[in-house]
Amino acid sequence: MDRKETAKLMENVMTELSEKEGFLGIEDDEKRKRIVLSAQEILTTTDKIIKSYIRVSTEHGIMRIPAYRVQHNNISGFYKGGIRFSEFVSEEEVENLAILMTLKNALHRLPFGGAKGGVHVDPRKYSEKELNLISKKYVQRFARDLGPNHDIPAPDLGTNEQVIDWMVGEFKTIHPGQAYLGSFTGKSVENGGARGRREATGKGTFLSYIWLLSQWYDEHVSGNGINRTKQWETISNLKQQADNSDPIRVAVQGFGNVGSVAALEAYQCSEIAHRVVAVSDRYTTLYNEKGLDVRALAAYTIGGKDLPKNSEELAAAGVEASVLPVDAVLTCETDVLILAAIENQIHERNMKQVNARVLVEGANAPISTEADDYFEAAGTVVIPDILANAGGVIVSYLEWKQSRITELYSEDDILAEMGTQMKETLKSVYERYFSSVGHTLRFTCFTLALERLTSLLYKHGKLY
Repeated sequence: MDRKETAKLMENVMTELSEKEGFLGIEDDEKRKRIVLSAQEILTTTDKIIKSYIRVSTEHGIMRIPAYRVQHNNISGFYKGGIRFSEFVSEEEVENLAILMTLKNALHRLPFGGAKGGVHVDPRKYSEKELNLISKKYVQRFARDLGPNHDIPAPDLGTNEQVIDWMVGEFKTIHPGQAYLGSFTGKSVENGGARGRREATGKGTFLSYIWLLSQWYDEHVSGNGINRTKQWETISNLKQQADNSDPIRVAVQGFGNVGSVAALEAYQCSEIAHRVVAVSDRYTTLYNEKGLDVRALAAYTIGGKDLPKNSEELAAAGVEASVLPVDAVLTCETDVLILAAIENQIHERNMKQVNARVLVEGANAPISTEADDYFEAAGTVVIPDILANAGGVIVSYLEWKQSRITELYSEDDILAEMGTQMKETLKSVYERYFSSVGHTLRFTCFTLALERLTSLLYKHGKLY
């Protein structure tokens, strides 16, 4: 789902809101349409796009690396969003991700707006010293636009707590005597980070699916008020499969911080039996219809190692599996597919080959709008990114909050609060989606987020 698709979906939602009788308490149709159009113009226009170049001396010579910070909108709070190091980073990608952060934070009612950062670099090709320099120079370039009361970055694809610790150190050097612990989230615990932050996105991703299949389904098992008959049948069939002692098959694309944790959550799930049949990284897919030893794979990949790629590496990991092409994870025989890699993975060219009945977006924007519509018509349940992968930003909020009260929360407290907040959002989204007809689950999420953002803009006197 690229920048244009995101903007188009937002426009479609805003058109419906403009025609929603009584929205914003405005009964006059023409006035309401004018007010909502004003909100649409604001929310589809990014506040600020900052581009710079990071010059770093490496063993290959002086490198001039493009870097970005995009601040989309802050009507609901300070700008908030990760910084990614990736060879695929572009201005359009970073802007799209910043918009999705605005929507995600609004959907989960967090006191943040949306931002995103990126550096066009493959971190695997740089030494630790070079990555340290890149991290510090990023802060130097964007220091005036960052801070605990303005724009608060976090880790993302290709970055981790070590990178964030380096950035915090540089921010502290540039701003001596100023508060700095809340300037970044995703720090190491020793540096004021939140316990459980690394696992939060993966745990939240799995929670968005398992809560639907267990608690939410059990509360609505009668089917009263359910209008999504195809999707309801999909969930009912999966629940029946599990009740018949036939474990639900799970495939996970991506085995980094998000994918590996989500895979472990499925592997260890005590509520409903699951069998993880496939996992992948950027080089390979591992498949075993009887189930993979996810614990052994997680142990093997500690420290950023790739998944085993041949029989010798599989033996070293103590894992039995077939080694398949990297894209095989998307089309293998599975019931649930968790997408935890990068954008634009399922689209019109491969959507009909996907066998999973439930798709969960642990990554940002991995499914195109056309594919989303196709799955909706087919009865496949697609749990979108702004709903599923919010565990990380919820815990980031708790980390930012703990930096202000100088009190460390326990990991149990952090994960319990994340679960509570996510379940509140999941309940409101699933209630509206399954009781309505016509639109995708993503459309429902965008609607709830844009209702809140438009209401805030209106109450702040920004719309005329």
